[in-house]
Amino acid sequence: MSLNVLITAGSRRVALVQAFQRALQTTGGGTVTVTDVNPLSPTVYIADRSYRVPLSTDPSYLAAIGHICRHDRIGLLVPTIDDELTLFADQIDAFGVGGTRVAVSAPSITRACNDKLLTSRLLADHGLPSAPTWLPADLPTPPAFPLFVKPRHGRGGVGAFAARNQRELDFFLDYVPEPVVQPFLDGREFTIDVLCDLESGEPLAVVPRERVVIRAGVVDRGRTTRDTRLIDLGVACARALRFAGAINIQCRIVDGQPVVFEINPRFSGGIPLTIAAGADFPHMLVQLARGRRVGASLGHFQDGLWMTSYESSVFLAESTIGFLPGPALRSDAEVA
Repeated sequence: MSLNVLITAGSRRVALVQAFQRALQTTGGGTVTVTDVNPLSPTVYIADRSYRVPLSTDPSYLAAIGHICRHDRIGLLVPTIDDELTLFADQIDAFGVGGTRVAVSAPSITRACNDKLLTSRLLADHGLPSAPTWLPADLPTPPAFPLFVKPRHGRGGVGAFAARNQRELDFFLDYVPEPVVQPFLDGREFTIDVLCDLESGEPLAVVPRERVVIRAGVVDRGRTTRDTRLIDLGVACARALRFAGAINIQCRIVDGQPVVFEINPRFSGGIPLTIAAGADFPHMLVQLARGRRVGASLGHFQDGLWMTSYESSVFLAESTIGFLPGPALRSDAEVA
């Protein structure tokens, strides 16, 4: 049974696009379409089809995606950036009417995970270990340095700074937009990749990865680790919050225990390592979208597999740069 997949905001996610292409080739066929705002994004030339769309903040964005879904007969839609997750979560039923499954968690979860203050409170409410998170007005007096200042809504480590004393704290609280403050967690950093069933939310696969070298918020060198503390934490978070599709949990080991400081209900930038270690999330998602049962394989992956990344390029003749013509949009079009 053929299945067509749409990956939004393709950008540099070449490995993710290729993983979905491989999954489709081995499970019944289909195509991978990507959307982007930039004609020089590498995935535009790796995917089977590509379309230019407005920014996700544009009022016409959802209508454009809906038309592409109908035009390309998309069976599985995979959002990839935080800014658009709640947009798609709010419209999951509308896309479903058109035959498109959306791999996204519920709106209440995507909203909470896009807000670091709400994430901390949500985890605490479920008894899960999370970094205390304060608004500037709620900071303990006197504050215990070092601290970490970051945007309440943000991603990729952009605008996050350590504050070692009151002078630095005052500066970064003024400099960072909508700041929140957390303790400076001094310990090894890990991402826990988790794939959850699209219907029940049950965790199907959990792979912890140590983030050894980070560049621009994405792991550059890292390794898988079969640490039961981290696997159990991934399962506990998934069962407490009931996600759908791929998520990633960021934590540090403090005094021998993992402490969560962020959850992103989407594919992580380091997902190629998880796939290479044998936990093929795209393949499992394709199977789920085809209506097939996927059994849980918690902790089934290659332990101690290292990833060390490098830059690769796509070379283009100037005359070939661009997107496919988008399907015509009607001004009165529905989302899906």
